Amino acid sequence: MQCLLCRVTGRVQGVFFRASTQREARRLGVTGFARNLRDGSVEVLACGESAAVAALKEWLYRGPPQARVSAVSCEAVAHQAPPDFSTG
Repeated sequence: MQCLLCRVTGRVQGVFFRASTQREARRLGVTGFARNLRDGSVEVLACGESAAVAALKEWLYRGPPQARVSAVSCEAVAHQAPPDFSTG
């Protein structure tokens, strides 16, 4: 089990980024959350098997079609995995 806390910057708010991230995370079996930050970025906690978390991290660089991701920064964190993937 691995948890990554990522920050995604660019045009990532108002383009269904959180909902699309939730859909992709659930498809991969990853739990955690995606939430908007005040500075216009999105914070994503991704917990699960290493390969699934890596796949979600790779997806964050693209996001949904309307998004324009300029950067993704992630760090491994010690976090108890949530039971599902939520948006907030």
